[in-house]
Amino acid sequence: MSVFFLCVPEPKTVKNRLHLDLHAGPDHREAEVARLRELGATVLREIKEPGTEHVVMADPEGNEFCVQ
Repeated sequence: MSVFFLCVPEPKTVKNRLHLDLHAGPDHREAEVARLRELGATVLREIKEPGTEHVVMADPEGNEFCVQ
């Protein structure tokens, strides 16, 4: 399976139409977040709740996704 991301000329104006959850696993989450930051993503918040732990990030255009 492949996923392609295409650039469009319009800026983001509303909520994402697609939300991605990337499953790196608890042993690899920190390294994956660091790798994505090096590629230009930013950390928006870290979620630590009973039953879930993940990092909400945004790509350079502001599209949000999670790393679990």
